Amino acid sequence: MKTLADVKKVAIIGGGMMGHGTAQVFAVAGYDVHLMSRKQETLAKAMATIRHDLGFLAERGVGKVEDIEPAIARITTTQSYDEALDGAQFVLECAVEDMALKQELFAMMDEKSDPDTVLATNTSVMSITEIASTSKGRHRIIGTHWWNPPYLIPLVEVVRTEDIADWVVTLTMDLMRAVGKHPVDVKKDVPGFVANRLQHALWREAISIVERGIADPATVDEALKFGPGIRLPILAPLENSDMVGTPLTYSIHSYVLKYLEDSHEPSPLLKQMIDNNELGFKTQKGFYDWTPESMQATRDRLLDYLARVAAQEAKK
Repeated sequence: MKTLADVKKVAIIGGGMMGHGTAQVFAVAGYDVHLMSRKQETLAKAMATIRHDLGFLAERGVGKVEDIEPAIARITTTQSYDEALDGAQFVLECAVEDMALKQELFAMMDEKSDPDTVLATNTSVMSITEIASTSKGRHRIIGTHWWNPPYLIPLVEVVRTEDIADWVVTLTMDLMRAVGKHPVDVKKDVPGFVANRLQHALWREAISIVERGIADPATVDEALKFGPGIRLPILAPLENSDMVGTPLTYSIHSYVLKYLEDSHEPSPLLKQMIDNNELGFKTQKGFYDWTPESMQATRDRLLDYLARVAAQEAKK
């Protein structure tokens, strides 16, 4: 059994968006990182992106320019699973969302790695139990769902399975805190975990309101941004329920819940939009009309906002 003090080397399997983003987080926190991808061009792009992202953060008061190169120096790239896994105490898989591939990867990593190495998957939707099902060491396979971009979003959902060992949960939670993340303990392995279930319940209602002609997309988004969205970071739903009182929550739900969207299938409006090639940014038309300039402005606005929040947290 390992503890946080035993973790010196972290292996990241997969060099894509989440792979290089999580590698950056561990390296900044002082860990020796081996970033593995089968394609050299993926690794080269990953390292260039990490350098860019560290510069972006430093410009906005998150980290220092003089710390960029030391952090990058702690990342070793490799195309070899054996090299990545050798001596690693914590492994994070960030491969594509393909169940057969993940099962194959974890069975291989279970066989090749030290028996006390924690094996984590960054899947956002797939069952951790099913991913681990073809491996012998299921007690050490755990879910760690990071959110994109991983170097800016604090949340990491640590997802248990029925087979998980308690020490694996403790080490994983401690490690996430050590690298500056905000881990939450998800006690049951269910589709969507916690945050995606909450997020898509909101999305389902938002889409339904547009589909039913209650309000247009801009009104739906504005109602959230300028109303409940403002207080959510400070006063979340269950805190709010306690503040107003559970009797009032019960009374409101007794009246309104029967009117809310409760479909178990995607909205027909989404299917209609897909059939009409209204695919969002990809085709510059979705719920809104987009130009290259407005798409970039939206991306920039999001990253600038998240960076400001991160800078404020760093000062606390």
